[in-house]
Amino acid sequence: MCRGYGVERVMGKSFFQNNGFLARLRRNQAGNTLAIVAAAIIPLMGLIGGGIDMSRLYLTKARLQQACDAGALAGRKQMASGAWNASSNKADAVAKQLFDANFKSGSYGTDPSTRSFSENSGKVTGNASAPVPMTIMRIFGAQARTVAVTCDAEMRIPNTDVMFVLDTTGSMGDTNPGDSDTKMNGLKKAVKCFYEALVKVDTTADCGSVPTGGNSSGVQLRFGFVPYNVNVNVGKLLNNDWIADEWTYQSRVPQYTTQIVSGTPSVISSTQVATSGPLTSSSTINSVNSCNGRVPESGTSWNGSEYGTTNSRNYTDGDSRVYEWTVRQDGRRNTYSGSYSSSNRRCTITNTYVEIYESRTYRRIDTPQQFFDEWIYQQKKWDVRGLKAGGKNWNANITLPVGSNGTNASISWDGCIEERGTSPANSYDPIPSGAKDLDIDLMPSTGDVTTQWGPMLPNAVWGRYTTNWLGQKTNQLGERSTSDNLGNNHNYYCPTEARKLQGWPTSSAFESYVNALNPDGNTYHDIGLLWGARLMSPTGLFGSENAFTSAGGQIERHLIFMTDGDTVTSTNDYSAYGVAWWDRRTTSNTSQFTNQVNQRFTGLCEEIKRRRITLWVISFGTTVTSIDRLRACASQGRFFEAKSSQTLIDQFKAIASEISQLRLTN
Repeated sequence: MCRGYGVERVMGKSFFQNNGFLARLRRNQAGNTLAIVAAAIIPLMGLIGGGIDMSRLYLTKARLQQACDAGALAGRKQMASGAWNASSNKADAVAKQLFDANFKSGSYGTDPSTRSFSENSGKVTGNASAPVPMTIMRIFGAQARTVAVTCDAEMRIPNTDVMFVLDTTGSMGDTNPGDSDTKMNGLKKAVKCFYEALVKVDTTADCGSVPTGGNSSGVQLRFGFVPYNVNVNVGKLLNNDWIADEWTYQSRVPQYTTQIVSGTPSVISSTQVATSGPLTSSSTINSVNSCNGRVPESGTSWNGSEYGTTNSRNYTDGDSRVYEWTVRQDGRRNTYSGSYSSSNRRCTITNTYVEIYESRTYRRIDTPQQFFDEWIYQQKKWDVRGLKAGGKNWNANITLPVGSNGTNASISWDGCIEERGTSPANSYDPIPSGAKDLDIDLMPSTGDVTTQWGPMLPNAVWGRYTTNWLGQKTNQLGERSTSDNLGNNHNYYCPTEARKLQGWPTSSAFESYVNALNPDGNTYHDIGLLWGARLMSPTGLFGSENAFTSAGGQIERHLIFMTDGDTVTSTNDYSAYGVAWWDRRTTSNTSQFTNQVNQRFTGLCEEIKRRRITLWVISFGTTVTSIDRLRACASQGRFFEAKSSQTLIDQFKAIASEISQLRLTN
């Protein structure tokens, strides 16, 4: 407070003491407040103005950072698996549009902002700045401040397993309306583009751009395949003891009759006895130059036939009957020589001979032999252990007596399997306890054939039928006996061998496998979906491989199911449940075979989703009518329709982008 001490020293103390007005003024302090406020207003304005302008700086920077982040994320998402400059730099344009939508030029009193985005190895980097003019602090001479931020965004893939369950039925060889190539070739390209998008490795397919960036070396990324038609080819991925030692087939059993077949007699001993001689005889040949080529070869000549059977006997040797006997035959033992006389050009030939007989003992073995009589066409349990080569090794064939006239035949196995025990039902959601075939995680038990699988042996399987005089066939459930070689009377299709989940670090092996897929056969959705789930389950047959990464990390699981059609069955198809018309394992009503496949498919869809596996379903082409069933099968928001091959490619790439996780990295 100002007390006027300076004035007092100038005017003297007595002036204030003797002048009443000035004394009162001296004692009255009310007017000093104005002076105090006036003195404080400038620093107070500095404090308030500094706070306001600092708040504007912080707010501007926060909003600028948000806009930068939004732009980087949007640009990286637009880029997806392609190139940054694709589609006339659309990714860069989208990034800037999102920036501008979140930070309009001039916001918060700023001068026009600047922003730029670039990409390197799959990472999008953004830089943004905005000059912020001062307001109140300007009166103190403060200049505008420039706020600058940076941001990064990239697609980072978590540890991921992807199982492709792909329809490779005969209709995949057709061409969609408007396409120039088959659906199968469109699928192959789509799968390769999916690989490019997720693995960031280029393939021979033209996917629109060359993949950029890469995945962390610590990320586990695996792909598996289950091509399916009527069947799946998974048998040689299994352990030997998961396949039964014996399996029952609709087959045929040869019937034989026994006949005694006489063997060929053979001489077991012989003795020659001389009866007269030696004697000689000679002959001459005149007007010759030598005896060369004119002397007969020495040896024995026989007279007439054998005679005088003696010492006959017979006896048994196991199942054979042995006969022995002795006979005689007369003959002459001849020894020829030649002598040539040059004086008269004469060759004299001399034969020195002995009259003999030979005693010979013969043996003949008569054996019982079986001769094919007829076939009994029936269910037959065959021993299939010959296919097992130990561990997970397999032989390609076994020998069974089903060849022509009951001979042994080499029966090949290509790897397709028959399913284990099942339980017919009207609904498979939830899976009935007796349907062991649909239990994704049930481990086989050695000795319990209901928990094991059997090898499909199409060349050991016959569907029984009779033929009328018009050549028309009628299927027959019971046994049939006939000597005829009936046709196998079934349709057999075995697709490309499935692949367990594995890393595919280079595109060559991946493409080689995909290129081997071929269209053939009818459509059984249930068997494909079932084995797709089995091969990727973390708690089933291959749980030790699938539960965690090698480093113990968690794994995200995606099953991609693609089909171009509805379920198509035939009662004469040799499927995983035998030949349906004769085996009737899923239903005894032949009109319900297709419905059974659909019901099993639906139950499996729900079972897979309950296991926290993301189930993507794609309907490909224009012939699918069961869209609602496929849509219900998929995880929420994971169903797609593709009418053309290009749409299929785009959707596979979109799925890859969804599987990748878009993240801010700075």
